[in-house]
Parts: sequence; C-alpha cells; structure tokens
Amino acid sequence: MFMGEYQHNVDNKGRLIVPAKFREHLGETFVLTRGLDQCLFGYPSSEWAQVEEKLKALPLTKKDARAFTRFFFSGATECEVDKQGRINIPGSLLGYAQLEKECVVLGVSNRIEIWSKALWEEYFVESEESFAEIAENMIGFDI
Repeated sequence: MFMGEYQHNVDNKGRLIVPAKFREHLGETFVLTRGLDQCLFGYPSSEWAQVEEKLKALPLTKKDARAFTRFFFSGATECEVDKQGRINIPGSLLGYAQLEKECVVLGVSNRIEIWSKALWEEYFVESEESFAEIAENMIGFDI
C-alpha cells in the first residue's frame, strides 16, 4: 500500500527520484501513465495487470469506454528504476502533467501519483474547501 506525500524535483533530463518507501513496493520496473486531474499514475506491474483486465472488459461499443482506454493506454510506459532510485519520465508525460522542476509524489493506496507542485497545491486548496461535502457524498461507500 502506498501512502504519504514527498517533495522532489524533476531534473533537466526528465529524471525523478522515486521515494525509497515507494520503490520497494513498485519494484525495479513499473508502469507510468497519464492519470486524472493532470497528474501521472504509477502502478506496480501486478496492479497494472488488474487495471488492464478491468479496462479490457469495458464494452468496445461505448464511446466513453473507448476514449478512456485510449487515453490511459496510449500514455502508458514501463519505467525502470536506476541505481540512484530515479526514473526517466517521457516528454509527453512531462508535458501532460506540467512537470518542470518541483513536484509532489503521493502514495494513493494501490498507486503513486506524480504532480506538478503548483497543480497539486491548487488542487489541494480547492478540494480542502469542499472536503466535508466530499466526505458526506462518500457515506454510501461505507468509509
């Protein structure tokens, strides 16, 4: 399980140090893809296989299912963690998530998320203001 928030920087070659606590659960290689809310999602290989099965089960005849599957898979890449604990993030993913220098790496249960620090702070402030309302809407999920 992934949890926590870590501040890191992307260097000018698009490399990011993955927090050590996350590396042990991600493994030597993991899948990185476009996430929701303009961040990147990182999945351990075993978790990615489960996501892949769920997406493959979506009906091909539904336009939204096709669009979401394209969005998710076309951005996916396998990342290898080097000896310094870094990954190379492809330019297309750097651009999508607006990762230029400062970023935030989050643990979110079964995945990590990589955010531009500015986008994360903006998102956090907006969500914090409505957190009580969001929590109230989650009552039906037995949380």
